[in-house]
Amino acid sequence: MSMSTGNASREPWNKGKIVGQKAPFKLKDIWALRVRLQMQGRVRELALFNLGIDSKLRGCDLVALRVRDVCHGDQIASRAIVMQHKTQRPVQFEITASTRDALQTWIKHAGLRSEDFLFPSRLHESPHLGTRQYARIVGHWVKELGLDPADYGTHSMRRTKATLIYRRTKNLRAVQLLLGHSKLESTVRYLGIEVDDALEISEQTEI
Repeated sequence: MSMSTGNASREPWNKGKIVGQKAPFKLKDIWALRVRLQMQGRVRELALFNLGIDSKLRGCDLVALRVRDVCHGDQIASRAIVMQHKTQRPVQFEITASTRDALQTWIKHAGLRSEDFLFPSRLHESPHLGTRQYARIVGHWVKELGLDPADYGTHSMRRTKATLIYRRTKNLRAVQLLLGHSKLESTVRYLGIEVDDALEISEQTEI
C-alpha cells in the first residue's frame, strides 16, 4: 500500500512543462560560454560543458561517467566507449584537445582517482551529479547566454555537434553511429532534418 502511495506522489519531471525538440547550440554560443567559464575559473563546468558537447551522450550517461572511462593511466584518452543506459548498446565518442585539457585540469583540481565518478555530486544522497542537477546547470548556461530556456535543455548538448556534423557532411549514417541510435529513422527524427532540409531547398528555390 505504501509503495503505491509513493509512486502516486512522485510527479513526472516534465509535468506542467512544454516539452519538445530542443535546439542545438550555435557555434557563437559555444565559444561565448567557453570563454566565460574559462575567465571565471569554473573548472568543473568547463569540463562538463566540453565533454557534453564532444560525447553527444544522453544526460544520464554523461553524469555517470567515471574517471577511468576517459583516462588511460594518467592521460586523457582521445576516444572513449561507454555502454548506454537506455539502449544497453555501446557507443564511442571523441575527446578533442580542448576537452582533454579541461578534463585534466578538473581531475587534478578535484583530486579524482580512476574509480571515482568524473562529476561527483555535491549532494550527500547522490554519488555523482544527477540528471536534474545537470539540467539546472544547463539551464543556468542558457540564461547566461541570454537564450530562451524553453528552447534549450540537456538534449541541446547532445544535439549540437551531431547537428553540425550532419549539416557539414549530410552523412546520416555517421551521425547515427555517433548518437548510438539503432535505427536511422530515430536519427532523422532526432535531428529534425527532414524539415530543415525541406526549408533549405525551398529557400534556395527562386520563383
